[in-house]
Amino acid sequence: MKKSLTAVAAAVIACCAFTAGAEEIKVAVAANFTAPAKDLAPIYEKATGDKVILSFGATGAFYAQIKNGAPFDILLAADAKTPAKAIKEGYGVEGTSFTYAIGKLVLWSTDANLVKNDVAAVINNPAVKHVAIADPKLAPYGEAAYQALESLGLKDAVAPKTVIGGNIGKTLQFVKSDNAEAGFIALSQCFKDGKFTSGSGYVIPQELYGVIKQDAVLLKAGEKNAGAKRFLEFLKNSKEATAVRNAYGYGTAK
Repeated sequence: MKKSLTAVAAAVIACCAFTAGAEEIKVAVAANFTAPAKDLAPIYEKATGDKVILSFGATGAFYAQIKNGAPFDILLAADAKTPAKAIKEGYGVEGTSFTYAIGKLVLWSTDANLVKNDVAAVINNPAVKHVAIADPKLAPYGEAAYQALESLGLKDAVAPKTVIGGNIGKTLQFVKSDNAEAGFIALSQCFKDGKFTSGSGYVIPQELYGVIKQDAVLLKAGEKNAGAKRFLEFLKNSKEATAVRNAYGYGTAK
């Protein structure tokens, strides 16, 4: 096993790999975790020989697909509620869920000079005609955005400017394509290695919205897939996963 894995993760992965061989792992990934997942998959594949097939989208939409028989082995959700519901309703495996990341909300724009440390100044700026927000019924970051706006007394001000994205990935695209001058997105979508990758942004203070605990769960379809268990162990305990989470600005569970 590669030395790049932590001792705990390497031991578990080595044990499973020795008995089960390489596997194909289908992972449903919350849209906000797209870039980190793309970074982690090849590291994991090189270490184990397993093949990771990633699909990206809204957590709520993924759960509907899982209930309708979609053959995902793992769900990396954007919340904690969906994995818990999956276990309760018989689609997830008891005892396998854990918080793999704590999400952070940011108000971001492609305009390098638009967003300072003042949400109200952006929302009330006459040049800002549209503000993108993810659908709060499907995307936890959309729910968090509305919680923050409620905390700041800005829900009424933003209402006529709001454009709704079906998931956080589509919300980002509204801003990147200039269909919205600013948007509430996941920090991981515009941040890496301690700085914004482009544009301007303001990390919304945590006290303005509920903690975005992002949980992973092994699904019933992957219960006999040793590779799926290896991947979850890698995500939970490897130093590589920790480094990638940190690079994209995620917090970790206490």
